[in-house]
Amino acid sequence: MLTKSNFHKKIILGAGLMIGAVILWPNQPVSLSQRIPIDLDIEALLVKLTPSAPMDIFINQPDYVKEVASGDTLSDLFADAGVDQKTMYRVLEVDLDVLALDTLKPGNKISFWLNDKGELQKLELYFSAARQVTFSRFDDGDYNVEEFHHDGVWQNRAVSGEIHGSFYVSAKKAGLSAAEIQRVESLLKEKLNFARDLRAGDTFSVLMNEQFIEGNATGASDIIAVTIHRGRNDINAYQNSDGNFYDEQGRSLSRAFQRIPLQKNYRISSSFDRYRHHPVTGRTAPHNGTDFATPTGTPVVAPGDGVVSLVTKHRFAGTYVVIDHGNKYRTRYLHLSKALVHKGQRVSRGQVIALSGNSGRVTGPHLHYEFHVNGRPVNPMKANIPLASQLSKKEMSEFQQLVKVRQMMMGQT
Repeated sequence: MLTKSNFHKKIILGAGLMIGAVILWPNQPVSLSQRIPIDLDIEALLVKLTPSAPMDIFINQPDYVKEVASGDTLSDLFADAGVDQKTMYRVLEVDLDVLALDTLKPGNKISFWLNDKGELQKLELYFSAARQVTFSRFDDGDYNVEEFHHDGVWQNRAVSGEIHGSFYVSAKKAGLSAAEIQRVESLLKEKLNFARDLRAGDTFSVLMNEQFIEGNATGASDIIAVTIHRGRNDINAYQNSDGNFYDEQGRSLSRAFQRIPLQKNYRISSSFDRYRHHPVTGRTAPHNGTDFATPTGTPVVAPGDGVVSLVTKHRFAGTYVVIDHGNKYRTRYLHLSKALVHKGQRVSRGQVIALSGNSGRVTGPHLHYEFHVNGRPVNPMKANIPLASQLSKKEMSEFQQLVKVRQMMMGQT
């Protein structure tokens, strides 16, 4: 039997043997236990770990932002941002392909980015969540322009009401905007005198298509069907797949377009081309229209009924005219020698609106003609433009199905 003293001696002896074994045990290289001093590039690591670091966000903030107000001029906006007139003209030169700066309105936003030398590096025009235009600087001091369109989501909404007082007041009370009411009146102007023909108790229904981006309404809308019930008579209009409006019998509510805005055919000197090699700058830039080799003074006609929305002079586009034809169509005419219409004027298909010329930056006299659908340029020589005033039998079958669907959406069946 071990005494307490012997037991303690054995424990001390065992511990000593274990310590000795550890000391005498051959050393094994363990790389993890060795520390080697190295230089760390902390900034490089941070960039890799945080590609959207707050510092980058701060650097990319514009140097000058302005919400355009009534009375603002382009020269003042550039001067307030610290950008000289020479640079403004360089931007205007490339804007010839888009003509966005001329369309700035109160409420739009313009943003300027400057580099370390105080030169304009980037310019952004914010028209709405659905459309922005950006100008970016090349190393040689020239600029590139890009136009961004966001389709978003389009949703249908039916608006109905009863006439009490004027159609304008009644439609406004039902939820239509002034611009939407104007579109309805313009659409049915050949069928109805809104000031004289409507009576108290008459009803109306309007089917609209409204644009939303990230759940927010952009303010863009398109009227796709209208019905006005007057006693025993209904006046209606339905937008077909070609963008034109027809009544239930497939008869067009507006005169059809003509493909060319001239009284006779002229040679096409430059076709519509989104990737054209520019003859003056040498860069690849979109040619958003069709050029006709017309002598100076050639009459230019409206290809369809519409309202003149702009008549102006541009340093590079020269004298030019814009016509809004409604139903999502718009046309532009550049390098004119003379405009024969004014803003707000109604024009008819075939009416002479201007004389062609060589104003602005051109290599010779010609007419530059653009056709826009829903705000985007298309090739007017190939686009599906409504060219007939009556639907064919095949088109009528498809149209009747469309009418039934839209009547259901308006609660009429």
